[in-house]
Amino acid sequence: MPKTIRFLTGITPSGTPHLGNFVGSIRPSVAASRNAGVESFYFLADYHALIKCQEPERVHRSTLEIAASWLAAGLDPQQVTFYRQSDIPEIPELHWLLTCVTGKGLLNRAHAYKAAQDKNQEAGRDLDDGVSAGLFMYPVLMAADILMFNAHKVPVGRDQIQHIEMARDMAASFNHLYGEHFTLPEAAVEDNVALLLGLDGRKMSKSYDNTIPLFSTREQLRKLIGSIVTDSRAPGEPKQVEGSALFQIYQAFATPEETAAMRRAYADGIAWGDAKQMLFERIDREIAPMRARYDDLMAHPEKVEAALQIGAKRARAIAAPFLQRLRAAVGLRSLSAVAHPAPATQKTSKAALPAFKQYREADGKFYFKLVAADGRLLLQSTGFDAPRDAGQSIARLQKEAGALQALAPLLTPVDGVPASEVEAALLALAAAQE
Repeated sequence: MPKTIRFLTGITPSGTPHLGNFVGSIRPSVAASRNAGVESFYFLADYHALIKCQEPERVHRSTLEIAASWLAAGLDPQQVTFYRQSDIPEIPELHWLLTCVTGKGLLNRAHAYKAAQDKNQEAGRDLDDGVSAGLFMYPVLMAADILMFNAHKVPVGRDQIQHIEMARDMAASFNHLYGEHFTLPEAAVEDNVALLLGLDGRKMSKSYDNTIPLFSTREQLRKLIGSIVTDSRAPGEPKQVEGSALFQIYQAFATPEETAAMRRAYADGIAWGDAKQMLFERIDREIAPMRARYDDLMAHPEKVEAALQIGAKRARAIAAPFLQRLRAAVGLRSLSAVAHPAPATQKTSKAALPAFKQYREADGKFYFKLVAADGRLLLQSTGFDAPRDAGQSIARLQKEAGALQALAPLLTPVDGVPASEVEAALLALAAAQE
C-alpha cells in the first residue's frame, strides 16, 4: 500500500448546506483533511448537478454557498486540492475514453437508472420516460472523477458502493486493453456518519423541507430551533431522549459531558423552551465564528473563486499530463511522433528511440537534454550543482506521470517543439523499459 493515501470526495451543488450536511460530511471531512499521510481531493460536482437541475441560477448560487461553507468550516485550499469539476476539462474527456470501454449492460444495472425505470413502470409510462442520457451515464462521469486522480479511497454511504465497484470495472477494462494506467479505487464506507433529524422528526433533508440552514442568522437559527417538533409533556415531567430530534441535534454538537448533563435534564423534566434555548446556544457557539467567515466569503465571491482556482491549478497539474498519457495509450497521438514500423523480420533498433544525454559545461554545472531518434533537440535542462540531481530528474521524466509539468521550472522548452512531441518521446522511452 502506498505511503500516501489519496481520498476523493465530491459534493453536488444542488441546494443550501444545512446542519445535517455539516455534521455528516463537512465537519468530519475537514478534520480528515488534516491527517498526516492523506492526500485529500474535494470537488464541487457541478456537472453532476445538471442531471437533476436545469436552473442555472440555482446551480450557480449553490456552488458559491457550498464552496463558501467548506472554506468557512476550515478547509484549507493550500493543504488540500479543492476544485470545481467543470474547471478540469480533462474529466469529460476521460469520461469519453471510459465510455468506449464500458458495456451498456453494466450501466443498465445502475441503481439510479433502475429506480427511474421502476417508477415509470409503476406509473404505466414508457420505462425510459424522462430518463436523460446524463442520468444513464452518471456512473461513467463519477468513475472519471475518481480515476482521473487515481484515488485510493472514496468515502461513500452504503448506497453508493455500487458506483465505486463500477469505477473499478471500468478501470480494469481500460487497463486490460491499454496497459496499467489506473489504480482500482476502494469504497471507504461511512457507517458511522451522523444523520440528523429535522424540524419534523424525520431525517433532515431538503426534500422534506425540514432543514436548518448551516449559516442561518442568529435570529433565524433561534426561530427554527424553536419550531422543532416536541411532545406535549409539561415542565417537570420526565422526557424521553430516544426519538427526540432536539436531543439528537444537541448531542451532535455537544461534548460527552454536555450530552450527559442534557440527558439528566430530560430525566428531571426540563421545559421544552429551556431545552431549545440550550440547543440554540450550543450550536451558535460552534457556528458563530464560521458564520462570520461565511458571510465575508458570500459578500466577496472573488475570494471563493480564487480558492477554487488554486485547486484547479493543482488538479490540472496532475490531470493534464495524465490525460496526455492516456491519449497516447489509446492512439490519439501527434502524427509527428509516429515512427515507421520496422519490417516484421527485423527487430526495432535502439537507435530508433529518443535518448537523454547528460553532460557538464564550463560553468561547472551539470545539464541534460532529450534528443529525438533523428538527433533533433526536444528538451533542454537548466544547470544542476550535482550530477545526481540531474540524473534524478531524468529518472522522474522517464517513469513518473506528470513529471514534465512538475519539473517545468528546471526545463527549457525548445522553440518549435510542441509539448505533445516531448510527451510522446517520454512515453516511447517508458515503453521500451517495460
